[in-house]
Amino acid sequence: MRRFEGKVALVTGAARGIGYASAEKFAEEGANVALCDMDADAAVRAAGALTQRFGVQALGIGCDVTDEKQVEAMFLQVVEGLGGLDILVNNAGVTRDNLLFKMSTDDWDIVMGVHLRGTFLCTRAAQKHMVEKRSGKIVNLSSTSALGNRGQANYSSAKAGLQAFTRTAAIELGPFNINVNAVAPGFVDTEMTRKTAERRGIDPEEYKLMRAKNIPLGRVGVPRDIANVIAFLCSDDAAFVSGQIIYVKGGPETLR
Repeated sequence: MRRFEGKVALVTGAARGIGYASAEKFAEEGANVALCDMDADAAVRAAGALTQRFGVQALGIGCDVTDEKQVEAMFLQVVEGLGGLDILVNNAGVTRDNLLFKMSTDDWDIVMGVHLRGTFLCTRAAQKHMVEKRSGKIVNLSSTSALGNRGQANYSSAKAGLQAFTRTAAIELGPFNINVNAVAPGFVDTEMTRKTAERRGIDPEEYKLMRAKNIPLGRVGVPRDIANVIAFLCSDDAAFVSGQIIYVKGGPETLR
């Protein structure tokens, strides 16, 4: 099944984790893909792997999504190099966890910058191309942390802000046949969550087992779980879905 044959998808924060899994899913189903990451070398390697595996065109691009000029240059490179833009996944993200009284101004600004400013800049750049052809799909990565999470005042606020941004963008871009949605993952086994466990002095495998106890399906998520939902939202099957926040977390959390 190749739902994205002839499409061009750009995924930010795509060198690893959910971003890479999303780019991989698009490539697997026929899309040409651009993988953006702060780590340019990792993005290039990831793009090369997708070309080799799936025979699609893939670009690896180093870009700081908080830098307006870099974002503009990236979109120009994607459109010129791959022939257009049909899908944008705003996945780039960082954490700077700390309790409120210990959190620095830099911790706050960096997280807000990457998640909110970065998503704004990329969406603004993408819509120029999508409005022109009256077609496009945009998916933003929120999180269950948007509901509030101890030690994540910055991250939770940013992820909640992304939900409001998603609904507003869906209202503004809907008349141009552009769907804008958000996915809010629960606990997903990624390099980021493993580093979180290590910072807390917990073995990552033990941390996964601990978190899985509160998930009805009995396991933590993996990047492919999230990529599958993102792909659905970017497919024709979701043509009448816009402005929605889809929580992907294995069921309502339980305390047991």
